[in-house]
Amino acid sequence: NLFSAIPYIGQTLVEWAWGGFSVDNPTLTRFFTLHFLLPFVITSLALIHLTFLHESGSNNPLGITSNCDKIPFHPYFSLKDLLGFTAMLLLLTTLTLFSPNLLGDPENYTPANPLVTPPHIKPEW
Repeated sequence: NLFSAIPYIGQTLVEWAWGGFSVDNPTLTRFFTLHFLLPFVITSLALIHLTFLHESGSNNPLGITSNCDKIPFHPYFSLKDLLGFTAMLLLLTTLTLFSPNLLGDPENYTPANPLVTPPHIKPEW
């Protein structure tokens, strides 16, 4: 685990993240919750950022005057982003619905045989 590489507190962090002395049900529950909630947190922070940026506008901390023409974020950039998102979603949906096996592994079509080990699986010794 990457936490164990931290001096002095690494093992304590590992046990805290695992919820015990080994990977078990609390670990899986914690990481599932993290992976479920993190996209919502990131989306919320991005929307809060865009709201504050839209209300106050971007500032210039260096104090250098710029002679560029400014255009509002909405509707110009927000519609452009929405169009790009929709196009990529349409492309992904088309790929998924009309050729789902395009990116698949050919080994998925080999019939399973419990008596034969695949040749690429070998013991470490």
